[in-house]
Amino acid sequence: MKDKSFLMIPGPTPVPESVLLEIAKHPIGHRSSEFSSILEEVYENLKYVFQTKNDVFMYTSSGTGAMCAALENLVNEGDKVLSLIIGNFGNRWAKIAASRGANVEKIEVAPGEVIDPTVLKKRLDEDINKEIKIVTLTHSETSTGAANDIKTLCSIIKAHGAISVVDGVTSVCAMPCKPDEWGIDVLISGSQKGFMIPPGLAFLTASERAWKVYEQCKHPSFYFDWAAHKKSVQANSTPFTPAVNLISGLNVALRMIKKEGIDNVNARHKKHAMALRKALKAMNMTLLVENDENASYAITSIVPPQGITVPDIRKSLKEDYDIVVANGQNQLKDKIFRMGTLGFVCDRDLIASVGALEAVMHKLGHKFNLGDGVKTLIEELNK
Repeated sequence: MKDKSFLMIPGPTPVPESVLLEIAKHPIGHRSSEFSSILEEVYENLKYVFQTKNDVFMYTSSGTGAMCAALENLVNEGDKVLSLIIGNFGNRWAKIAASRGANVEKIEVAPGEVIDPTVLKKRLDEDINKEIKIVTLTHSETSTGAANDIKTLCSIIKAHGAISVVDGVTSVCAMPCKPDEWGIDVLISGSQKGFMIPPGLAFLTASERAWKVYEQCKHPSFYFDWAAHKKSVQANSTPFTPAVNLISGLNVALRMIKKEGIDNVNARHKKHAMALRKALKAMNMTLLVENDENASYAITSIVPPQGITVPDIRKSLKEDYDIVVANGQNQLKDKIFRMGTLGFVCDRDLIASVGALEAVMHKLGHKFNLGDGVKTLIEELNK
């Protein structure tokens, strides 16, 4: 079925038509009063979505740009950074820190697992001389669908005195994430996830504790410099030429999120993710993240049945139903496939996707009771 492709991946995610129409308008001047008015509303609504009183900076970049913006404004050569790694993107923090000359230590778990708070506390308790300056961690790990208990982990980091730097790329707008309340020092995200717009924008907010560390940074980033962006936020402007049309689309998307309410948005994502997990189990499918308590509300990773390959599943979904699901990454390539329940996804989309997956798995020879997945999904969605 051509021209009807539907994305059920961790990003980019589906975009509302009203947002697409706004993005399609002729660009306006990025130094005009008209655009300044848009920025004023966007900056205010970003604080609402991030649930913070602090400024939220906006970068024309991918989410990785925001990761660079975090560490390149905090790390000096020789600083001790502890990276908590539960997947590909947790490891990216470690790579960025090392590129700035940091002395990086890792606590790493197997794919699908999460960081044990007792392990983190033990390591930080051993750091008697407070050498560990920054701890990087991931909330929702896009590569596996595992989700750390960020509230508990950040409270341990704060008690030690280190700065917590959190990847919220697939958690902000999908899962409860409260930097001010939970003591998250730096939180970043990206536009093509729960924000319901195409790739191209990234976001960062920083605590007062983080700002004190920034002030000691000897060589802060030029493009991502916090001080330059803070000055621009206060003037309803940007330091450099921004992605004007994406920001106009973001303005519409943020209005939609605010109208629904951030708590309701988070609850919707949880409902969809948990319903999908139960539907998959009803189809005798194996989930990479076994425990619901450790599961992301944004991504679900599925292990293919023996004798059926990930490429065959993905190919059949795309060719037969024009539904796109994601492969695994790096060592998980062709070992799992990932289904997104992120952003502008509704009950109808889930029902269609699970129905299509049932048809594909039946075609490929997987043994299960045809209809059990869709039946379970509908029952869960109607609770």
